[in-house]
Amino acid sequence: MHTLIVAIVPLLFAGELLAGDKSGEQVYQSVCVECHGKGLHGAPVFGSRKHWSKLVREGLDDLVPAALHGVRKMPAKGGKPELEDREVARAVIYMANAGGGKFVEPSVEDLARWRSTADRMKK
Repeated sequence: MHTLIVAIVPLLFAGELLAGDKSGEQVYQSVCVECHGKGLHGAPVFGSRKHWSKLVREGLDDLVPAALHGVRKMPAKGGKPELEDREVARAVIYMANAGGGKFVEPSVEDLARWRSTADRMKK
């Protein structure tokens, strides 16, 4: 019985540990859709190649730091500071790919570079 409890207890907490590891689609649906779903405040509309083509060409080294720091009317991390940088990057990749991009899951090095760039942006 003791062995069973020791085996089950870590599984009970696994969901909480993974809760901070949202997919790009999950972040988009819970945070980004409000503006990017309709183009509110000039946000590029999800799925629109017309709105995303220039941004896709600029690349993730511009897009992700802007999302982390905030740009124009969009606050840092879409107004959800509790999001991890990886989650924000995944949401940007999800939206950019829906608009014609072909980006992949970010590496640890990508995330560190994007965070550094975001931190250097003017407030």
